[in-house]
Amino acid sequence: MVAQTPTLLSTISKVTKRLLPFLLLMYILAFLDRANVGFAKAAFQADTGISNAAFAFGASIFFLGYALFEVPSNLIMHRVGAKIWMARIMVTWGLISAAMMFAHNETTFYILRVLLGIAEAGFFPGVILYLTYWFPSFARGRAMGLFYFGAPLAFIFGSPLSGLLLEFQGVGGLHGWQWMFLVEGLLASVVGVWAYFYLDNKPADAKWLTAQEKTVLQDALNAEDTVKQSHGPRGTLAALKSGRVLYFSLIYFIIQMSVYGVVFYLPTQVAGLLGTKVGLTVGIVTAIPWVCAMVATYYLPRLSDQTGERRLFAGGILVVCAAGIAASVASGSPLLSMIALCFAAAGFISVQPIFWTLPTGYLGGVAAAGGIALINSLGSLGGFVAPNVKNWAEATFASTSAGLYLLACTTLIGAILVFALAAIGVGREARSGAAATSR
Repeated sequence: MVAQTPTLLSTISKVTKRLLPFLLLMYILAFLDRANVGFAKAAFQADTGISNAAFAFGASIFFLGYALFEVPSNLIMHRVGAKIWMARIMVTWGLISAAMMFAHNETTFYILRVLLGIAEAGFFPGVILYLTYWFPSFARGRAMGLFYFGAPLAFIFGSPLSGLLLEFQGVGGLHGWQWMFLVEGLLASVVGVWAYFYLDNKPADAKWLTAQEKTVLQDALNAEDTVKQSHGPRGTLAALKSGRVLYFSLIYFIIQMSVYGVVFYLPTQVAGLLGTKVGLTVGIVTAIPWVCAMVATYYLPRLSDQTGERRLFAGGILVVCAAGIAASVASGSPLLSMIALCFAAAGFISVQPIFWTLPTGYLGGVAAAGGIALINSLGSLGGFVAPNVKNWAEATFASTSAGLYLLACTTLIGAILVFALAAIGVGREARSGAAATSR
């Protein structure tokens, strides 16, 4: 089995410093461009007359196009390489996100959100797959944790930016929400062009690694892949039909319900707590839960790597997340509600890199390309379901709190499913595979 030699560890450190900051920048822009519609909500609806139900449907329909094209997009990336495909994804989604400035009615809003999902499809599972090309399993948890900084950083820096752009009302004859979509969309396209010149497909293509570093790293990755092939599916079709892959998909679906059930409405919720409209002040305060999320995402995946315990970490974090979502509407105090939101955000962001160590420790080769994409594809439908279920619960029970209570319950179900991984052997196999490659 692979030994964690000084040369291997120094090579992984070098790879981390080279790739993770850029991948992080890409994820910040991806998350911002899919979620900034939450910042535009009040002003966008006021200017266009779009109803709450139409907004919830338009915000969530992104995930239908996204889910439909995830698997083929990841298989294409596996064939042509990340260099070309990641650049293509970023340029097209940036242009479509910028085109959201023309969404003056429900039909245009729906069409652009679907197209945005199609354009972005494959980005996230593509990066997860890409990390398996560069990081052995014993280092992958912390690498994914660093990548997941993108979500909180998108709100730490993106929230004030979005709030500031919304205050450009009337500049150049445009509404503030039009400036927000235009500027943030074009930023993604610029970084997409940069990605083509910056990324390398695999270690063998990296001119910034020495011949010895390439050999040591590739040997470690090959040894890990051999272990995966011995206990996981060996082809795309086998991965897509795997009951365990579908089980992972269900867990990730629930996690994404928690994420987007809160994310799309967090600025509005914070504005309600502060008793003001969404703008720069709300943007700054909204960044606070994401600072907490970034701290949790730095430490918890590292602890998971050190202990090798994925299941108990992930399940426990989801329990805390569920409690935070429920407490954010039950406390009756703006300060306590903000603290609860900090725990919720820290939970549903930090649990995701730990979750992804489970399927990536089980899937290898082309099965990883298809399986990871399927998990993300089916799981991302949680982002479609959550806003609509939240809106339904609030209308049915005539309570603005009902939707978040429902999301807290589904998150708790997700925790139970994670704890149950041991009963079907998934958690044990993923851990044994990781441990084998790190000895």
